[in-house]
Amino acid sequence: MKISDVPFAVLRLQYRAARVPLQFVEQQLVARLHNESPARLIYERSLGALDVTVGNLLNAPDIAERGAALADRSEALRLAAELDAEAGAEVREAGQEFKARQEEATKQRQNAQATKQKTVQESRQQAEARKRDAAKNAADRVTAVKERVDKAASQRTGAVENAKQTEQANITKAEKTVTKAAQAKLDDAADKRGEATAIRKDADRLDELADVEKEKRRQARTAKTN
Repeated sequence: MKISDVPFAVLRLQYRAARVPLQFVEQQLVARLHNESPARLIYERSLGALDVTVGNLLNAPDIAERGAALADRSEALRLAAELDAEAGAEVREAGQEFKARQEEATKQRQNAQATKQKTVQESRQQAEARKRDAAKNAADRVTAVKERVDKAASQRTGAVENAKQTEQANITKAEKTVTKAAQAKLDDAADKRGEATAIRKDADRLDELADVEKEKRRQARTAKTN
C-alpha cells in the first residue's frame, strides 16, 4: 500500500464503522417493512446514493457498487409499485365506465320499450275512435271506413316495430363499443402488471449480483490476507 493511500484506507474504515448503526436500523426496522413500502424505498435509495458518493470519494469501488446496486433495486421496485397502482386505477376506471354505459344502455332500452307501448296504445285508441266515428256514419260507408282504419293501425304498428329494431341495433352497437373499450383498458392494465413483474425480477437479479460481487471481493481480500 502506498503512503498516499493510507488516509483513504483510514477514511474507508471510519465510514464502515459509521455505517454500522445504519445497518442495524436496516436489519431491525427497515427489513420489516414491505419491499415496496415508500419509507423503505426512500431509505434504501438514500443509503445507496450515500454509498455511491462515499465510495467514489474514497476510491472504494466495492462501496460504490454496493450503493449503486441498492439504489437501482429500490428505484426498480418503486417503478414496479407505480405501475401496479396505475394498472389498478385503470381497472377500476374501466369497470366504473363499463357499469355506467351498461346502465345507460338499459335506460335507453327501457325508454324504447315505453315509447313503443305508448305509441301502440295511442294507435289503438285512435283506431277505436275512428271505428266509433265510422259506426255513426251511413251503413254503406262502414266497411270502407273500417278497412282504412285497420290499414292505418297496421302501418303504425309496423312503423313502431321498425323503430324498435333500429333502436335495439343502436343499443347493441353502443354496448359492443363499451365492452371493447373496457377490455382494452383491462388488457393495458395486464400489460403493466406484467411489466411490473419483469422489473421486480430484474431488481432481484441486481440484488443477487450485488451479493455475488460482495462475496467475490470478500474472498479476494481473505486470499490476499492469507
